[in-house]
Amino acid sequence: MRYLIISDIHANRPALEAVLKDAGSFDKIWCLGDMVGYGPDPNECVERIQDFDHICLAGNHDWAALGRLNLENFNIDARMASAWTQQELNPATHEYLEALPTRVGQGDFTLVHGSPREPIWEYLLDAGLAAVNFRYFSTRFCIIGHTHIPIIFALDEVRDRCHTLIPSYTDPIPLGAYRMILNPGSVGQPRDGDPRASYAILDTDAGTWEPRRVSYPIEITQERMRARNMPRRLIRRLESGR
Repeated sequence: MRYLIISDIHANRPALEAVLKDAGSFDKIWCLGDMVGYGPDPNECVERIQDFDHICLAGNHDWAALGRLNLENFNIDARMASAWTQQELNPATHEYLEALPTRVGQGDFTLVHGSPREPIWEYLLDAGLAAVNFRYFSTRFCIIGHTHIPIIFALDEVRDRCHTLIPSYTDPIPLGAYRMILNPGSVGQPRDGDPRASYAILDTDAGTWEPRRVSYPIEITQERMRARNMPRRLIRRLESGR
């Protein structure tokens, strides 16, 4: 099976469309949450993903849009965008987000948004935190989002060490030697210094994980955000990928 792995679309329709076009053929989408928040097209993105066979998880911004999280826990820009999103959701989008699970198992893979220990909110940004989280899932692999940074944590169980792998975007990464936590990065708001949309292709027949990047018309998303009076910082950061 060939899976398109995406996360943190954040209501960025042009970025999502670029990924769907670039990915080529695939059997199913696994989306790791945060379909909405930050961006200008929450209803359109939720509607678009339903054109495909897919699994989608709940993220913290999805819960914020539903009123399940206190917006005071977000920074001011995220708070403003979440408040706007709450008002923008149509009934169908609201119903879709309400039904999203926080954790899904698929064969050798556990899917969550944040971390296996805390699926909604915890950020796995370093090997130390990742090493602790290997205790919270029993499958060979866990796929996460939330940080907006493409990264892999590999656990060497013989030496009891967790290694950090940064994607090179040259060759697919073979799976199987180690237990791994895999993050495809963000479709709609990358934060690793590369503004291109980030995603991955998982080929379970070949046993490979292939990180990918694709450019999209950032200016279109920015113009839509300006038209909705979204915070300037959120608009500018799309250009820098920070």
